[in-house]
Amino acid sequence: MKLVTYQINGQPQLGALQGNQVIDLRLAYRAMQHDAKAPFPEDMITLLMEGQTGLDRVAAIIEFVEAGSPGLFRRLDDIVLLPPVLQPGKVVALGRNYAAHAKEGGSEPPQYPMLFHKTAGALLGAGGTIVIPPITTKVDYEGELAIIIGKTCKQVSAEEALDYVAGYTIANDVSARDLQRRTTQFTAGKMLDTFGPLGPALVTRDEVPDPGNLRIITRLNGEVMQDGHTRNMIFSVPFTISYISQIATLHVGDVIMTGTPEGVGFARTPPVFLKKDDVVEVEIEKLGTLTNPVQNQR
Repeated sequence: MKLVTYQINGQPQLGALQGNQVIDLRLAYRAMQHDAKAPFPEDMITLLMEGQTGLDRVAAIIEFVEAGSPGLFRRLDDIVLLPPVLQPGKVVALGRNYAAHAKEGGSEPPQYPMLFHKTAGALLGAGGTIVIPPITTKVDYEGELAIIIGKTCKQVSAEEALDYVAGYTIANDVSARDLQRRTTQFTAGKMLDTFGPLGPALVTRDEVPDPGNLRIITRLNGEVMQDGHTRNMIFSVPFTISYISQIATLHVGDVIMTGTPEGVGFARTPPVFLKKDDVVEVEIEKLGTLTNPVQNQR
């Protein structure tokens, strides 16, 4: 399933992405269960906290709608996609998780995962505008796979780690390189508003049996800039989840960005940085395409 959070009439809603349409899950649930006493969850984290029961309910709703309730679809053109998860407790990201990316930046591959934080306020939905503020002039793209946690876990083993995943989505770890390099800590260049595009959908784990076997392509204005593969990660998805869970409890809805392959803008000759009217697309097989335009702050 491809689950989305979207906005219509100023209100966030949960939906299931079906091609160029979205099933309004709340309306469809009401139509399917006229006497339902329990309301449908209002946000993704609440839905995920229901575990498999919640996902089974969504699957039943989708089947009901596809059987003959076209009025419960909304066109993508009529809604605004938001990040699949709103206000996650943690957004943890990995730096230099691909050896070729470390090399293009003049660094050795890390011995341990290099962890830093994005912020929930930086997250942006598919189609949302990346806004460059006056404080930076060197804004870069970083297409990558993101994990969304589905069950609370602490000190989980790598062998069990995928059992705690709700699904996967696409991330663009937009980075202000000039701010990032002012200190030894990355976060200043990573946490800016709109610098965390995420989406378009949370693709449930059953549709992505092997997160280590996904091609990642980033395009800037239609030109391929990154063409990588998750099999080249230094630290795999299961190891990463396990490692972070040894440090901090991972809660439902937490997001982990797994690092970017080679081809980023700052490492090119001459460097390529994002500018007004650019369009960035990150495509990951099985997950879709995350597209965001770029503008300067007014």
